[in-house]
Amino acid sequence: MVKFEEAALDRIFAALADPTRRAVLARLSARADLSVSELAQPFEMSLPAVMKHLDVLAEAGLITRVKTGRTVACRLSAEPMEEAMEWLTRYQRFWAETLDRLAAFVEEDSCPPHPASRSSAASTPRPQKSTAPGRNRRKS
Repeated sequence: MVKFEEAALDRIFAALADPTRRAVLARLSARADLSVSELAQPFEMSLPAVMKHLDVLAEAGLITRVKTGRTVACRLSAEPMEEAMEWLTRYQRFWAETLDRLAAFVEEDSCPPHPASRSSAASTPRPQKSTAPGRNRRKS
C-alpha cells in the first residue's frame, strides 16, 4: 500500500479548495511562466491578496517562483498534483469496484420472490379483539 504524507496532502487539498487558486493554476497551465502582476491582472483583488494566494500555492509545492531582477515569475509544479491524483485514484478504484459489484448484484435474476410475504393475498387474517372498542374499565 502506498503511504502518503498527510501534512503534504492536507496542504495540497487546502490550496486546491479555493477557486482563485485553482484559476491561478489554470492560467499557469496555459502559459509556462507568468509574472505575479500578469497572474493578478484578471482578478478583482489587490496585489497583496494575490501574493497571499501564491504563498499558499508555493507552500503546497504547486508552484515555484523565480526572481529575475525585479520580476518574479511563477511556474506550475506537477509533483504535488501527481501525489494528490495518486491518492484520489486509490479511492476512485475502490468506488468503481464497489459500484460494479452493486450493479452486478442488482442485475442478477437469481433471487426468487418470497412466497410468504405479508402483502400477498394468501396471508392469514388477524384475530379479532375480544372486547369492543372504547372504555373497558371495571368499577370496583
